[in-house]
Amino acid sequence: MAKERKYAKIQSPLPGPKTDELLRRREAAVAGGVGNNFPLFVDSASGVLLTDVDGNVFLDFAGAIGTMNAGHCPPRVVQAVQQQAERFLHTCFHVGMYEPYIELAEKLAALAPGSFAKKAVLLNSGAEAVENAVKIARKYTGKPGIVSFTRGFHGRTLLGMSLTSKVKPYKFQMGPFAPATYKAVYPYPYHRPATMSEEDYARFCLDQFADFLLTEAAPEELAAVIMEPVQGEGGFIVPPKLFVQGVYELCRQHGILFIADEIQTGFGRTGTMFASTHFGIEPDLITLSKSLAAGLPISAVVGRAELMDAPHPGEIGGTYGGSPLGCVAALAVIDQIERENLSERAEQIGQRIRSHFEKLQQQFPVIGDVRGLGAMCAVEFTDPLSGKPASAVAASLVRACYNKGVIVLTAGIHGNVVRFLTPLVITNEQLEEGLDIMNESLAEMYAKA
Repeated sequence: MAKERKYAKIQSPLPGPKTDELLRRREAAVAGGVGNNFPLFVDSASGVLLTDVDGNVFLDFAGAIGTMNAGHCPPRVVQAVQQQAERFLHTCFHVGMYEPYIELAEKLAALAPGSFAKKAVLLNSGAEAVENAVKIARKYTGKPGIVSFTRGFHGRTLLGMSLTSKVKPYKFQMGPFAPATYKAVYPYPYHRPATMSEEDYARFCLDQFADFLLTEAAPEELAAVIMEPVQGEGGFIVPPKLFVQGVYELCRQHGILFIADEIQTGFGRTGTMFASTHFGIEPDLITLSKSLAAGLPISAVVGRAELMDAPHPGEIGGTYGGSPLGCVAALAVIDQIERENLSERAEQIGQRIRSHFEKLQQQFPVIGDVRGLGAMCAVEFTDPLSGKPASAVAASLVRACYNKGVIVLTAGIHGNVVRFLTPLVITNEQLEEGLDIMNESLAEMYAKA
C-alpha cells in the first residue's frame, strides 16, 4: 500500500482518464517535435503544488525548468497582472510606451552587478535575449566572433543552436549553423583527472582557454564570450571561481565583451540575485528570462549603457518585447524576492538537498556527485564499477518520482544528472516530503536490481 502523503496525492494508475483523452488530442493536433517530460496536464497550480486534470497533486521540483522561483501563481503577481489587464493588454512599446517598461528597466539596471551606468532592453524569451545580446556586442565592437562553451545551452533559435553544445535533441539535422561562432572548453570538476587538485584543474582549463585564443579564434575578431555562470542543461556544473575570473580577465585584456547568460541562474536561484556575484565579476551584458516574471513570457538584456546604446533605433526590440503584463509581473516578482528574502532561502534549500544526497551516497554508490550553488542543485549518477554515466538510473528515478507525485528533471549531455529547480517558496515540510519520496524510489529501484 502506498504511503500516505500530506502534499503529493496520486490516484493510481497514472496517467488518469482525462489525461489519456488529452494525450490522444495532443497526438492528433500538436507537432511531434514538441517534447514532453511527463504525461501530465495541469489543471491548477499554487506555490510548489501542481494539480492535474484527474485530481492528482504533485510536488513540483522542476519549477517549469527554473521559471517559478517565486512559486506558482504568487498572489501579488496575479493581482498585478489582473490590474494591468483591466487597463490595457498591449500597445507595442515602439508605438505607445508605458511606465512599467521604464520601471522594470530601471530596476534591472540597479540590481545587475557593476557600479557603472547600465541600461536594459526587454524582449520575449531567453533565446531572444541571447540573440539581442550578440547583436549589441557585434554592433558595439564591430567584430563578428562569439565564443560559447562545451555543454552550454543558449536556446533553440538559429544563433541559439549555434552557441549551444548538445547535438541531440537541439541541433541534429538542423544545420548549417551561424558562422563566426566558436566553442571553448568549460570545466567539469567532477570529471577532472584524479591526479589534479581542484585548483590545478582550474588553472589547466584556464590555460586551455588562453591557448584557444591562439589556435581557434583570434581575439581581434571576437566580439564577445558568452558563459553560463553555472551550466544549466549541461548538468548544473559549477565552474571554479578561478576559471571564471580568469576568462573574464582575458576578455578584459583583449577587448572582448563578457556576456553572462543568467537566464536559469538569475533571480535568487543560486543564493544571490545573480550568480555572477558569486564569482566576483561584472559582466558587460547579462541575459535574463525564466524566473523574471513567474511564468509570463518576458526577457531582458542588461548591460553597460554605452554598449546598450550602440544599436540605432529600431535595430533591437520587437512587437511584443516587454509586454505590459510581463513587466508588472516581473516587478511584483522582484519585490517578492526582496521582501521574502528568497535568495537567502535558496541557500537554505540547497544546503538541505546537498546534505541529504551526500548522506545517501554511502547507501547508493550509484550517486557519483552531489553539487550546486544555492538551490541550483544536482545529483549525477555514475556506474560505480565502470565509471560510465548511469543514464538509465536517472531516467528510472525521474519516472518513479512522477508515479509517486514528485516532478523532477534530468540534465547533462548523457542525461544522467537529476536537477533540482524547486520554487524558492517551498516549505521545509514540502521539501522533506519530496526528498523522502526520492529516497523511497531509489530504495525500491535497488531492491529490484
